[in-house]
Amino acid sequence: MSTDILFTTLNARYMHTAFGLRYLQANLGDLQQHALIQEFTIQEQTLNIAEQLLAHQPKIICFSVYIWNITEITQIILLLKQISPETVIILGGPEVSHAPDVPDIVEQADYIISGPGEQSVKTLCEQILADQAPAEKFIEGIATALDKLVLPYDYYTDEDIRNRLIYVEASRGCPFKCEFCLSSLDKTATAFPLEPFLEAMDKLLQRGVRNFKFIDRTFNLKVATSVRILEFFLERMTDDLYLHFEVIPDNLPEKLKVILQRFPNHSLQFEIGVQTLDPEIQTLISRKQNNDKTKDNIRWLRQNTGAHLHTDLIFGLPEDTLDNFADSFNQLIALEPQEIQLGILKRLRGAPLNRHNGHYALRFNPQAPYNILSTSKITFNEMQQVNRFARFWDMIGNSGRFANTLPILLGDQPFERFIQLSEQLYQRAGSSWKIALKRQFELVFVILTEHFEEEAGTVKQALSLDYDRNQIKGIPAYEANNLTPKQKRVGTANKRQQLHQIN
Repeated sequence: MSTDILFTTLNARYMHTAFGLRYLQANLGDLQQHALIQEFTIQEQTLNIAEQLLAHQPKIICFSVYIWNITEITQIILLLKQISPETVIILGGPEVSHAPDVPDIVEQADYIISGPGEQSVKTLCEQILADQAPAEKFIEGIATALDKLVLPYDYYTDEDIRNRLIYVEASRGCPFKCEFCLSSLDKTATAFPLEPFLEAMDKLLQRGVRNFKFIDRTFNLKVATSVRILEFFLERMTDDLYLHFEVIPDNLPEKLKVILQRFPNHSLQFEIGVQTLDPEIQTLISRKQNNDKTKDNIRWLRQNTGAHLHTDLIFGLPEDTLDNFADSFNQLIALEPQEIQLGILKRLRGAPLNRHNGHYALRFNPQAPYNILSTSKITFNEMQQVNRFARFWDMIGNSGRFANTLPILLGDQPFERFIQLSEQLYQRAGSSWKIALKRQFELVFVILTEHFEEEAGTVKQALSLDYDRNQIKGIPAYEANNLTPKQKRVGTANKRQQLHQIN
């Protein structure tokens, strides 16, 4: 079946949805009947993706481009231009919106739309289909007033609702100027008209949505609106309703506290972007944050609500050092959030932080996702250590699988001990990826008892509690009193080879 317009992107995982594409579809006017949304993941074969796109015989393909999919989209567009050069390729998204700092693939595309695309994509598609395509390649997106936008929530399919995250937004923009973030380019935050938004949320609830992921950068900026939205969901609360919000860490007035305490345990998740607790770095990157209020608010949320707290730190900012980062981590650990996401600074095209690249010797990976490699204060080796730290922290700290063992592991020097653990894990496992869960338990036991010289009985007791909680099959080596690594069999065919053998 042919269509004129395809909206497409590659998500990081199947469970994610391309929220922006649904806005484009919703605001396409009379062209809606000539357009389709088709999503893929970065794990799929690019040749297969190209085949599926061209199966619709589209005249126009619009790609949404981000740092996590630029590599794969580049490959796909190169294929498309070889197979079907007449197909018009339109690119949008943050990765291509900041000319002249754009990736090489823009040379292969026909049009680039920077910034908001709801109106600009519609206009461009109309022009192309009417054989009136504009001569200019780079088109600046025209922002549409939020009360004029058609909301996209009807374009979530039943399959989306059953299997994927449902993103929603009550506002756009951010009034803060943190230089590492593209939202610093916004002039302010603007709210969608509240009643139509809540009507759309009610419709999603009726369709069976129970997991709402708000993508507002500053959900708690306007407290009255935040309270109204929370009241709306509280009135419709069910045992399986789950709400995710990104919040300003140092803004938690009494009105919010009162309503948050009314939510049942495990129904709320707050993403709290702390990023750094170093005042000098905060000033350098134009981040306004009251650290005392931030810590007080995290402590209050942890002690007085059943909300899940997902906090964020960034390593590699200008003037950051291993010691500075360790101090922020240790302060945050003391507040006991359920998760601490350790992000490695990335070079975002258009971000004001790029003004510091020369002075602070910020050296980034030239390949996506453009992660920082070293700075004037952080060596490449230290950066690699923190990369491994972050990976193993997700595996052991953030996962919740080692809840009883983690206090022993961290002791009274959390960062210092965990970075030692991560280096030991890396040396003993030979990898920071794909370590089987049972093997993780075995390695943690060995490292705690041999490297940290913790008492074996105490470690076994804590690990046993965690092992049972995870319902892992089999007996770990330390319980079988068999800590000798398994010897590789010599001269034996592998499993694939054995299948071809006839006895």
